[in-house]
Amino acid sequence: MDTYLDRPRIRHLLRAWGQMVLLLSIFCTLPAYAAGEEVSGIAAALGVEGATPDSTTTADDDTLETNISTPTPAPPPAINGESTNNGQIETTPTLQKDNDIRQRINGIFSEIEGLQAVTVNVTQGVVTLAGETANEKKAQQAINLTNRLTDVVTVDDNINRTLDVQENVSTVYQGLKAQLENLVKALPLLLVGIVIFALVTWFGSWLSRRKKMWQRLTPNPFVAELLSQTIKVIFIIFGLILALSLIGAETVLGTLLGGAGVIGIAVGFAVKDTIENYIASLMLSIRQPFRARDQVVINGQEGIVVRLTSRATILMTLDGNQLRIPNAEVFKGTILNYTKNPERRFTFELGVDANDDPLAAIKVGLDAIHTLAFVLEEPKAIAIITNVGDSNIVLEFQVWVDQSETDFLKARSIAIRETKHALENQGFSLPEPIYRLRFNNKLEKAFEHMQSGASSDKSDMTVTPTMPDEPENDERHVDDTDKKQAKARAKVILQGQNADDVLDARPDDKLMEKVEQEIAESSDETDLLNNNSPQE
Repeated sequence: MDTYLDRPRIRHLLRAWGQMVLLLSIFCTLPAYAAGEEVSGIAAALGVEGATPDSTTTADDDTLETNISTPTPAPPPAINGESTNNGQIETTPTLQKDNDIRQRINGIFSEIEGLQAVTVNVTQGVVTLAGETANEKKAQQAINLTNRLTDVVTVDDNINRTLDVQENVSTVYQGLKAQLENLVKALPLLLVGIVIFALVTWFGSWLSRRKKMWQRLTPNPFVAELLSQTIKVIFIIFGLILALSLIGAETVLGTLLGGAGVIGIAVGFAVKDTIENYIASLMLSIRQPFRARDQVVINGQEGIVVRLTSRATILMTLDGNQLRIPNAEVFKGTILNYTKNPERRFTFELGVDANDDPLAAIKVGLDAIHTLAFVLEEPKAIAIITNVGDSNIVLEFQVWVDQSETDFLKARSIAIRETKHALENQGFSLPEPIYRLRFNNKLEKAFEHMQSGASSDKSDMTVTPTMPDEPENDERHVDDTDKKQAKARAKVILQGQNADDVLDARPDDKLMEKVEQEIAESSDETDLLNNNSPQE
């Protein structure tokens, strides 16, 4: 047999078969190894335990066996005083791990004040906490610390809260003492922060007081004041941020800003009218609807403008009284400015007899009006017929005057007087209303019987019925006599001393002097009216 195997041909054949077997074994082993590596990588990516590169793999009858543990679903939340750790639970816990957990928790509790009296018992990864703590805060601290351990399944809370007064007061006292010590240590840094805040705030205040600079930026005094105050507030906030950042209290700033926002909303609803008035003041200062010394009518209130403040518009009424109107009402109200256009028209009505010619009466009245010095030639004065009544014809005269040089009410009064006298002098009558009383025959006979039978000592009233068609010449004669006597009496009176003041239509200087005095008086409130600002 050895001789047979020693033949070269046989040895060569055996060597070839051996190499073939070796190659086959290599090709069969590589896929199994690669499959094991692939399974291990997938298991690691899925977080499955038990599938590692070191796991034993075999290829027997083209079958690959791997040891992969199945993931366990998360446990439900804890109830009835139990606290649950949401981590994964091992399938095969060990006694050694329970001892390690207990020792670790005891070591942690021994280093924390107030937790030394807590006892720990661990079974199958379930931790039972017993013993005593001073309050609920310490008990929750113990439970939270226990839950942070990775191998803890759940925590059973059996801790007794003693709520001991001495322990709780001692804890609070120690906390306050520690805070006081920290405050003393932080005093130098706190003082530096206060100094920085004071310097930044002072610079902002100094900058806001540069009124000339702000007035150069904007000619409107109210806008300039608003801009200066805004800059001041910005510097105060900036100084506060720097000071809090220096002492490491940036979170306090967020709390302050949040609280300020809530308070700002509440205050905004409470002072809605004040804010509306302030915004109206801003808009009025920009628009400048009137100037000082303008005669205006605002929502039916007439007066001469004294000043415009940040809260109200101050007028001097024609009676000489001071009138303050809130700017919100001024901004939303109707403003009639008489000074804007000095030419102003007044009207008055006079009635003439129905038998008179109204056009002739108009000519006589206009001729009398044109003789007055304060009446303007352009626009011309005119008169129109407005109504034809039962006993008269109503004429309306429209006259223009320059109210900057003429008192409006005086001019109207003088024009009415001169027109009335001119019409009467030309024979036009200004009839009064006539009322006629009609009685039936029985009532007339009763009045006649009472008049004839009653004594004059018993009655002072005498009624004489008048027929509608009875002539009235005697009554007219009496009226003409009374008018002549009245004119003669007026002529004598007007020739006396100081009569020219009655016929003087110039404005009263006393009122304007009072207005000028009011304007010149110093006030704490800034006047928002500025002649340099554009007017709408």
